[in-house]
Amino acid sequence: MGWTPAFAVVAILFVLISGANDGATLIGLGLRFPRSPGWAIAALLMVALFAGPYVLGVSVARTFTEGLAGLGTSGGATAFLAGVMTAVIVVAVLTGKGLPTSLTLAVIGGIAGAGLGAGLPVSWQGLGAVLAVGAGAPLVGLILGHLLGTLSRRVPSYRRMPRLVLTAHLLAYAAQCVAYAVNDGQKMIAVVSVAVDVGRDGLGGVGPVEVPPVWMAVLVALFLAGSLTSLTRVGERLGRGLVITRPLYIVSAETAATGAVLGSSILGSPVSMTQSITAGVVGVAASEGARRVRWQSVVNMGTAWLVTLPSSMALGCLAGLALRLL
Repeated sequence: MGWTPAFAVVAILFVLISGANDGATLIGLGLRFPRSPGWAIAALLMVALFAGPYVLGVSVARTFTEGLAGLGTSGGATAFLAGVMTAVIVVAVLTGKGLPTSLTLAVIGGIAGAGLGAGLPVSWQGLGAVLAVGAGAPLVGLILGHLLGTLSRRVPSYRRMPRLVLTAHLLAYAAQCVAYAVNDGQKMIAVVSVAVDVGRDGLGGVGPVEVPPVWMAVLVALFLAGSLTSLTRVGERLGRGLVITRPLYIVSAETAATGAVLGSSILGSPVSMTQSITAGVVGVAASEGARRVRWQSVVNMGTAWLVTLPSSMALGCLAGLALRLL
């Protein structure tokens, strides 16, 4: 079997899907701010995604390749591939049913399940810590969003206010992009790193996370392409399902999500940026009262989040077992 092409195809597909899910959400929320320059919104995300790992490290990417299962041993690369493919399938099925889900959570479950099925040692303590932080990050985003939304209503209005708020939005959005680049976005770096490693050295254990600048540029280009393919659909979902209209509310939601994700990055734990953004938006909207939030959309997201982990872990385990029996 041609493993190098298989890893390359999975890596390309994974980055495109990440762009369609995460990138479109980030850009869509940024563009909801009045008079936001579209080129600047996209450029800030691309620059942060490219430079972030080189400047701030790849500790979260290493969690995917080292912290969930013993992928450094023989068979680790194929188990990793099985876990990632499982994650893509689970997310595609849930999305097809109209349920927004977490690709990050699916990858965590898929890799751990595939490692278990393939007979590799699973770090249950590490997995538990990652899931605990992953569950806590949206809660932090919700609380911060509610607090910042309440405070934003007390900001006085004066003549230069629109320009100052636009500047605050661009700064908050840039920080949000950096948070994504050093946390949730690193799942793509992990996948591409393993694909490059297999192409160079062949099958075996998963090696250190390393993505040369040329491959990072390709990753960023694919991510942007994926973002643009679903920008309209995600923008409509943001506007239809979760209500925030005031400019300062958008800044508050961006800041809340950034705080939650950066806090998780310090712990080296991957969390879903999409889930954190959603939590921040809900918190901001709820600061005006529960009726400002369309709760059915929120319930759907919560349901999908709970379904994602057991589904991806179970399917990953079956995929790992199949590889073990081959």
